[in-house]
Amino acid sequence: MEIDHLVVVAETLEAGVHAVEEALGVTPHQGGHHPYMGTHNRVLSLGPSAYLEILAIDPNAPKPDRPRWFDLDNFQGPPQLRYWAVRAQDMTRAMAEAPLGMGHVAHLTRGSLSWDMALTTTGEMPYDGAIPALLHWHGVKASDLMPDTGFTLQRLLVEHPEIDDVRATWPRLTQIHNLEFHKAAAPHLRAEIATEAGLKILDGQLRLS
Repeated sequence: MEIDHLVVVAETLEAGVHAVEEALGVTPHQGGHHPYMGTHNRVLSLGPSAYLEILAIDPNAPKPDRPRWFDLDNFQGPPQLRYWAVRAQDMTRAMAEAPLGMGHVAHLTRGSLSWDMALTTTGEMPYDGAIPALLHWHGVKASDLMPDTGFTLQRLLVEHPEIDDVRATWPRLTQIHNLEFHKAAAPHLRAEIATEAGLKILDGQLRLS
């Protein structure tokens, strides 16, 4: 498994894009719409195999008859780097190794992209998002189509009060080379991004240091 993408959730796509522009100094690329979930996105390459997704409810889409992914139905507040996703070559094996609560596997599309993804029954992710979403791309993956930004995801730090339980419930995550788990007082994601201007650190609340 590898880190596939990081997810910034926002009340509106415009707010999420503005927050990322302020934090990283670049404008995210055009994304698309997710009819199955009633959401839309913008994206930003983080190297040849990873990317940043800005995700929000699509105000022009019908409300789906299921909870939206990444708990967007209940999200309020400023844009946050709150979730992440890993991709697997073998979805059946990965689901067998994953913890309970990952839900069912659905086949999804956006434009020419096609993938399978585990969707929880509530839209929430286990352990407040310390456990990642799980997906498998069919053919071309999203990051293959994105213009190079000169940005590379160097490391993702996942923090949680019950981080030992997170590690124990899905041991294979600990084998991902650019991923670290740390115990902390509250759930938190921190992404270290290498750029031509030096290392940029993106925090949960999109603070930049």
